[in-house]
Amino acid sequence: MMQKPPKDFFKPLAIGAPEPYREIPVALERMIHFFPPHVEKMRAKVPDMVGQVDVLLGNLEDAIPADAKEAARAGFIEVAKAVDFGKTGLWTRINCLNSPWMLEDVTEIVAAVGNKLDVVMLPKVEGPWDVHYLDQLLAQLEARNGVTKPIMIHAILETAQGVDNVAAIAAASPRMHGISLGPADLAASRGMKTTRVGGGHPFYGVLEDQKGEGESRTFYQQDLWHYTVARMVDACMTYGLKAFYGPFGDFSDDAACEAQFRNAFLMGCVGAWSLHPKQIAIAKKVFSPDVDEVLFAKKILEAMPDGTGAVMIDGKMQDDATWKQAKVMVDLAKLVAEKDPELGAAYGF
Repeated sequence: MMQKPPKDFFKPLAIGAPEPYREIPVALERMIHFFPPHVEKMRAKVPDMVGQVDVLLGNLEDAIPADAKEAARAGFIEVAKAVDFGKTGLWTRINCLNSPWMLEDVTEIVAAVGNKLDVVMLPKVEGPWDVHYLDQLLAQLEARNGVTKPIMIHAILETAQGVDNVAAIAAASPRMHGISLGPADLAASRGMKTTRVGGGHPFYGVLEDQKGEGESRTFYQQDLWHYTVARMVDACMTYGLKAFYGPFGDFSDDAACEAQFRNAFLMGCVGAWSLHPKQIAIAKKVFSPDVDEVLFAKKILEAMPDGTGAVMIDGKMQDDATWKQAKVMVDLAKLVAEKDPELGAAYGF
């Protein structure tokens, strides 16, 4: 597939649009907390939520009834205008590109609150062409409405075709912020035999090898999403984006939610969606580095100030590769410390 020449990649796509970012702005995004903007009592909770979460997302797509789509859009604009979000990210998930509501979602929101909006989450991204369309449209609207900083795009990976094109999606635009796994729609697109929203399935696993006659064999449940998360993380890291686990739909099983979030964190995801208030605390726990690991990472950086050579720390060899791992951990811990001073004190910041 033909690509833009490198010298043209970072050019604004409309006269008067802001210069695209060369690098994604540094931000703490352990959880993307969804709220339904058409519900007045949920809008009323937003000012208090700002201090509790890293990202607030006004949802306009799935879970919003068709007859409430316009009310959700208007409610999001009302909240965005009224609330000071500070360092908390303000996102919206628009309706998918082939819906009757998508165009007004983008045009009305950018016109009304374009300078406060950080990210547009784009559902059901099939390939780079979907990103290119929204990229151009956002540039035109930014120019028309005097938006001074570029609005980023976050893609949801929720179709088989999207997974097949995930690297091209990640490379499609300098607006690309990151990609989230969308397990429910992806399961349907693939014809997977599960109705769960995220998480494992009790029948998906491997059986221990045969033993002696009559001896029981242990069944080990496996992760349905391991392959897709790995591909998504590779694509995001290749192009300097952020990878996220999406929703975990069983609000009654906090332990399973925590386990799924932790798998994603260990594989390279920086955050997950929180659809229920109690998942906020789970995401903070999982996506904030462990205190002992941060303290050990600080030891590595102190022992190897320039990141070269090799040293022994607590009986373990550390070299330039582990120095890089330690820097990732400490940089994340510094961001967490700004948002959560109590945890920051435990880290020693």
